[in-house]
Amino acid sequence: MGHDIRLVCFDWGGVLLKICRTWEEGCQAAGVSVCNKKAAKKCMNKLDELSKRFHTGQMSDKAFFRNIAKASDDLYDAEEIRAIHDAWLLEEFPGVLELVTDLNALATVSTALLSNTNALHWARREEEFTVASTLEHQHASHLFGLAKPDEKIFAAFERRVGCAGDQILFFEDTEANVEAAREFGWCAELIDPLGDPAKQMRKHLSTYSVL
Repeated sequence: MGHDIRLVCFDWGGVLLKICRTWEEGCQAAGVSVCNKKAAKKCMNKLDELSKRFHTGQMSDKAFFRNIAKASDDLYDAEEIRAIHDAWLLEEFPGVLELVTDLNALATVSTALLSNTNALHWARREEEFTVASTLEHQHASHLFGLAKPDEKIFAAFERRVGCAGDQILFFEDTEANVEAAREFGWCAELIDPLGDPAKQMRKHLSTYSVL
């Protein structure tokens, strides 16, 4: 492809880590009953509406949970919302640890994480979900006060890692974030979390002559 990749960057949820995709999945993972479809839709809509503020550190976790509970017409309380939030992170995808280990063994590239996330989820990556903690550079939206797809987060990231433009290969499961990264000059590839992320990434890494 003619690129000299110096850094391989991963999104977290949906790329390295399997997460819930619907409110119903979150309830099931948390052992909380789904009250009804209307309430579930209201909760998911409110979650999406507030995510940017929560993920950039502009909203506390307590306020986030309280607002979603209120959106459910109080069919859920804040503690149940927190339980669903905690259960949202499921497990690391098969093969991703081996993939990151192979990349970390290379002298030619470094590895990184760039995730839209929050302090509660972020704190769990070292003990519960260890693949992310093996990456050389670890960056998140709530630490930058910026979130993808805002180009400012890509600029802030570049300043921290010492690589820029098409030296960076980024794996991401959200199309808007892939497009934004490409517009900023990165090499970026969309990963399907319902497929085999590790296999998809190895194929791309081969195409880019990294592995």
